[in-house]
Amino acid sequence: MGDVTADAENLVAEIEALGEKLAQARESIAQRFIGQERVVDLTLSALLCGGHGLLIGVPGLGKTRLVDTLSTVMGLDGARIQFTPDLMPADILGSEVLEEVAGGGRAFRFIKGPIFCQLLLADEINRASPRTQSALLQAMQEHEVTIAGEHHALGEPFHVFATQNPIEQEGTYPLPEAQLDRFLVEIDVQYPDRDTEREIILATTGVEETEASQVFTGQELIAAQRLLRRMPVGDKVVDLILDLVRACRPDDVLAPLEVQEHVIWGPGPRAAQALMLTVRAAALLDGRLAPNVDDVLSLSQPVLKHRMALSFAARAQGEDLGDLIDRTAARVAQVEVAA
Repeated sequence: MGDVTADAENLVAEIEALGEKLAQARESIAQRFIGQERVVDLTLSALLCGGHGLLIGVPGLGKTRLVDTLSTVMGLDGARIQFTPDLMPADILGSEVLEEVAGGGRAFRFIKGPIFCQLLLADEINRASPRTQSALLQAMQEHEVTIAGEHHALGEPFHVFATQNPIEQEGTYPLPEAQLDRFLVEIDVQYPDRDTEREIILATTGVEETEASQVFTGQELIAAQRLLRRMPVGDKVVDLILDLVRACRPDDVLAPLEVQEHVIWGPGPRAAQALMLTVRAAALLDGRLAPNVDDVLSLSQPVLKHRMALSFAARAQGEDLGDLIDRTAARVAQVEVAA
């Protein structure tokens, strides 16, 4: 009994210490990415959960600046790839070149591509062809790439943050469902309000800009990811996650009528896994030892939105997928509370 109590006390102490360190990281990021606390928390959540993030927003909102700041604050080796229609898989992964070796012979040598980093920014990922987009699939899932039959491990930790412009679709290639599912969360970056925009222009048009400072190292982030998985999750939260994910599948008996009518495909088990991790990260960032029902509701859109699709008829009627998810989550939560 004493060992169990000691383990619980140690876990609480570790969580509290990590919470203090995360508060420092958020403060450092906020100095360069102003007034977007929700976006910062979601990107940090993706890192804490060991996952990847899809940043959706029009140009000029600071998405690239955010990822660059993240790499500095979290102590990660960052790289950026600007996705274009002529980008090839070898431009991302690397390639083998034939070289002369001592003695007059020849041999192939593998030259690593920019994916061999710890934090990769895939800028405007939907501008590259599906063939090039798919070059990231193995890397995102298995943290390795295969070139000419040889497996090459990537850096640890390894995270991908991809950006997309939601308004310009001409000359783009929508990400396939299998690749969307690899992103832990979809992060919508909105226009700042007037006061925030004023603060931004004053902070970024002077002689000097505030620089971010390193708070974590790569190994400390890995330790934080392991600690997060040890955080307890109550049965009520687990049941809500399961019921919510299943209610968003149009062919499930739990699905509300509007989901059955408007959704053509829903989230798979990876969505439930993502919610189990992100609710813990939300609690950690909020200084709590365990997640609650509100965490599930607040994360339902970021986790589920890119894992679902509306029918053509629903889109023609002006149905909004985010609103549908919110209504479904609220309905499922009411049933859970009543039970």
